[in-house]
Amino acid sequence: MWSWKVGRLFGIPVYLHTTFLMFMGFILLSRWREGGNLVAAIGGVLFILAIFATIVLHELGHALTARRFGVLTKDITLLPIGGIARLERMPDIPRHELWVALAGPAVNVVIAGIVFSISTLMGGQPVLGLPTESLGAVERFIAINVWLAVFNLIPAFPMDGGRALRALLAERVDYVRATQIAASLGQGLALVFGVIGFLYNPFLVFIALLIWMGASGESLAVQTRSGLAGIPVTHAMMTDFRTLDAGESLQRAVALVLAGAQRDFPVTENGRLAGVLTRDTLVSALASGRPDIPVGQVMSRAFQTAEDHELLDAAFQRLQGCQCHVLPVLRSGQVVGLLTPENVGEFIMFRGVAASVPAVGPASAA
Repeated sequence: MWSWKVGRLFGIPVYLHTTFLMFMGFILLSRWREGGNLVAAIGGVLFILAIFATIVLHELGHALTARRFGVLTKDITLLPIGGIARLERMPDIPRHELWVALAGPAVNVVIAGIVFSISTLMGGQPVLGLPTESLGAVERFIAINVWLAVFNLIPAFPMDGGRALRALLAERVDYVRATQIAASLGQGLALVFGVIGFLYNPFLVFIALLIWMGASGESLAVQTRSGLAGIPVTHAMMTDFRTLDAGESLQRAVALVLAGAQRDFPVTENGRLAGVLTRDTLVSALASGRPDIPVGQVMSRAFQTAEDHELLDAAFQRLQGCQCHVLPVLRSGQVVGLLTPENVGEFIMFRGVAASVPAVGPASAA
């Protein structure tokens, strides 16, 4: 909704967030006001675009390295503060996660080295330093790439250095403990950044908040996945659900939504699962003004499923990684349950409450 697809690179969709376009407009206006020169303003925007092109390459470094280890990337989105490559999951082997984390900063180092070498061969004398306005465009471009690599190697989530640290720790301790250590270090660093930013540079306060939230979120996510390990899908799936036949009308789906709490429906053809109708798809189809069309014409035929003998952590990870809101759970090809994020969240909540209540034994006579 807030992002526009601009193309694909190596099969990976690339999006521009609306705030990125607003940021480009702000740079253009600021440059024009400072110098009153449209050419200089456009030059400033082109320089920023060159920087964001390197950020795309940075994220491609992560994505293509992850692909080498069997992990796909859903998309890359450009934001004013940088880029995000959404991997379906992190590699299971810590050493692989280390290479994925380091691939992005390595791309920036390579870019800086190539531009430095080309500038030198063409007779230039590029000077390495802080990326300030006192440097020329080439020197600033080199410096920014170097500092992007350095900044991303800070050992704190959500930077690449935090993931690299977690991968190194995971070689010696279990994954959850490694994440907790890396997250704690990240939060400590966030406090330091926050204090320095409050005293000297407000932008560091923003960086501190980003680091704190990233560290907390990563730690919580890993603990959640760990808490689901070894538990069958059948313990958390919804068993009281309704299905739709592909030949039924959308009006029938609306009636079922209004009659209960179910939002997404498995759709069958000849008794076999053929698709999934989500509430969002239902609303979009109704907006076209044809509530009498069959469900089979609008249902999604690209969907994920889980088997009833699967473990919950693996199924939940697949649910998080797919563009879907529900996983039909199958037994011998028949739908026996539904797995949704809400189901898993409630399961975790009630399991935690039950674990915190001490068992009460029979009272003994005095």
